[in-house]
Amino acid sequence: MKLFDLPLLEGETPASASGYEDHPTRVGFFTDTSICIGCKACEVACKEWNQVPEDGLALTGHSYDNTGHLGGSTWRHVAFVEQRMPTQAPGGDPAIPTDNGGLRWLMASDVCKHCTHAGCLDVCPTGALFRTEFGTVVVQSDICNGCKYCIPACPFGVIGQREGDGRAWKCTLCYDRLAVGEEPACAKACPTDSIQFGELDELRDRAQRRLGQMHEAGVSSARLYGEDPADGVGGAGAFFLLLDRPEVYGLPPDPQVTTRDLPDIWRHVAAASVSLLAACLAVFAGRRA
Repeated sequence: MKLFDLPLLEGETPASASGYEDHPTRVGFFTDTSICIGCKACEVACKEWNQVPEDGLALTGHSYDNTGHLGGSTWRHVAFVEQRMPTQAPGGDPAIPTDNGGLRWLMASDVCKHCTHAGCLDVCPTGALFRTEFGTVVVQSDICNGCKYCIPACPFGVIGQREGDGRAWKCTLCYDRLAVGEEPACAKACPTDSIQFGELDELRDRAQRRLGQMHEAGVSSARLYGEDPADGVGGAGAFFLLLDRPEVYGLPPDPQVTTRDLPDIWRHVAAASVSLLAACLAVFAGRRA
C-alpha cells in the first residue's frame, strides 16, 4: 500500500493501489443537475438508511435550502440557487429566461466526491478512513479519534463532526448496500434519475453523451464537473453536470488534493537531514584529526 493516496501508476485503480488484488469495478455517482427538481428525497433516504441525525432544518434565508452545506449530519445536500438573469443571455441560451428580471432555479444534490486522490486518507492517523474494494472512501467511526485532520484536508468541505460527538462523518456511498449488490439509498429514491449510480467508466461515457445533448439543445452553459481523471483530485467518484460555473453551486472551481506536495516535502526533509548529518560528521571528524 502506498504511503500517500497519489498518484496512480499505469493500470492501477484506487482499489488495487490500496492493496485489493481481486476487486469489483469502481462505482460512483453521476448527478445530472439539469433534471433535479429539489425534492430532497435523496436527503431523506440518506438519513433514514444511514441513521444520520436531524441537522436543524433551519432555512438559510437566501433560498429554500434548509441544510446549507455538507457536514457530519448532512451527507446529501440539495442546493437551491436562485438567479436573476440579465435581459439578454449570452448566446441566446433557451434554458435561461431572457425577459427583463427573469429568474431561474438551479438545484443540485451534492455529496462526498470519493476522490481518486483523497487527501483525507493521507492525513488520518488512526486508519479510520479507508479505501474500499469499490474504490470509495469510508470513515470507520468506531476507530475515529476526533483529531479533525481530515476536515481541512478535504478540498470540498465534505467531512464534519457532529455536535456532542466529536468524530468525523461523511457519505459512505452506502458501503453496506454495495456489499450486497444494492444501489445507494439516495440514487434509489431519486424520482427523476438526477442521481445515477453505476460503474464509473460507464457513467463518464453517459455524462459526455448527456453534455452533447445539452449543447445541441443550445444550453451552452452546461459543463461537467469532477469527471476528468487529469484534474486536481484524479477525477471524482461522484461528479456532476452543471448548468453554470461551479462557484455558483458552492463548489471549488479547481479543486486540488491538499496533500499533493507531501511526498516532495518529505523528500526534501530527508535530503536536508542527510546533509545536516553529513556536515555534523565532517565537523566531528575534523576535530578528532
